[in-house]
Order: sequence, then C-alpha cells, then structure tokens
Amino acid sequence: MINYILGLISAATPALAQEIVSPAGGAAPVMESMAPAVTGSGMDIMHLIFQAGWVVKFVLFLLVLFSVISWAVIFSKLMVLRRSIKQNEQFQAMFWHAKSLGAANAQAMQLAGSPLATVFRLAYAELQKVMGLRKGRGDGLPEGLMANIKRALSRGTAAEATKLARSVTFLATCANTSPFIGLFGTVWGIMDAFSNIGALKTANLATVAPGIAEALVATATGLFAAIPAVVFFNHFNRRIQVLEAEMDTFSQDFLNLVELEVMSRQSSRETTRPTQA
Repeated sequence: MINYILGLISAATPALAQEIVSPAGGAAPVMESMAPAVTGSGMDIMHLIFQAGWVVKFVLFLLVLFSVISWAVIFSKLMVLRRSIKQNEQFQAMFWHAKSLGAANAQAMQLAGSPLATVFRLAYAELQKVMGLRKGRGDGLPEGLMANIKRALSRGTAAEATKLARSVTFLATCANTSPFIGLFGTVWGIMDAFSNIGALKTANLATVAPGIAEALVATATGLFAAIPAVVFFNHFNRRIQVLEAEMDTFSQDFLNLVELEVMSRQSSRETTRPTQA
C-alpha cells in the first residue's frame, strides 16, 4: 500500500512542477510574474511613501516631526550639559582656593552656566542676610537661621535639577510612543493591503507586496525616531544624576564651612572676653 502511494506521488510531481513553470491557458509563469513586483521601481521607499494612504502619510509625518524635535533636544542638551560639567569643574577649583566666601562669590558670578555656582550664590546671599540680622550679637548663628541656609541650598539644588531636566522628558515620550504610532500605521497599511486584495479578487505577490511594504515603512520610521531618544534619554539622566549628586555634596560642604566659621568666631570671642575678678 505504501509503495502504491509513493508511486502516485512520484508520478504526479513532474506534472505539478510543469504546471507551476508553464501554467495552462498560455498564462505567464508564476515565478516570472512575481519578479517585477520584487525588483521593479514600485518597491522604492519614496515611491511607497507617496503611494501610501493618508492615514499612513499622517503617521509618517508625525514620526518625522518627533524625530526632528528629538534631535534638536539632543544637540541642545548636549551643549548645556557639557558647559555645566566644564564650569562646575572650574567653580570647584576656584572655590577651594578662594581666600574668602566673598571672593568666591565674586568669581562665581562669572560662571552663569555652572549649577554649583548658582547654588552657591543663593546660599551666600542667604548667609549675608542672616549675618546682617545677627550683626552686633555675640551668640553666633542659631539653629533656626542655619535652617534658612539649608533651605536656600535645597531650593537652589531643586531649581537647577529642574532646569537641567527640562525637555528631557520629551525624549522619554518620543521613545515610548513612537514605536506604537509606527505600529498603528503598519496595522492600518496592512488593512488597506487586504482590502485591495478583496477588491481585486487576487492574492499574488504583485498585489500584496506594495501594501505590506508601505505598512512596514511606518514601523521602521517609528523605530528610527525611538532608538536615539531612548539612548540619549538614558545618557542625559545619568549626567543629570551626577550633577545633582555634586550639588548635594557641595551643599553639605558649604554648611560645614559655615558652621566651622561660626564656631571659630565664637571661640575667638570667648578667648578675648575679659575674665571677672
């Protein structure tokens, strides 16, 4: 029985192969009819975009817009962070070699792009205000007024961190939404392709391939917009976290300097105070 079935298959195979190569009725061979669909100019990407439906075109326009804005944010933020890092290094070198806080404040005014310099200026202004209130008194800086300086440092750090993170959230939005927008365009394009198949009553490669290719262009564009946004969003987040850590560390160092200065003044007053007989 098995030998009989194998004999039927072997007898039918040449006939099937001949039918595929040379179909009945003088029709063109199937493989030859498929070749133009694959190698013709209809598969050019720009041609596919212009031939796409209005929904797919809108999706592509939106994704290109996202990509352009993302690259603008990327280049802008690269320059801002590079300047911040460079001026932070300059400020720290200057601050620890300054003869006084007043001299450090005068030099910090020249480093407008340094988050550390900005935080220091705010804290120094608060310190001057507190010292003005306590002028003429010999009891130093009480805990309540030291808390004012701490709050000034915290406000400055939060404001600078917010400024550094500005526009970075757009990269996260672009990275999260672009693939799904591209997927929507792909699904819509595939629906159009199957609709055309139903209208033409045929399902050969020449009918299906252009619609599928149009749909996949939307997915590729979505990935093109999302991948750089993901990479630079993570890069910027790491840089901003480092800058925030530097501001927090500097705030603690500044508070230590102020407290040491207060203790030094109190100690000098006690040593110069006349002893009672």
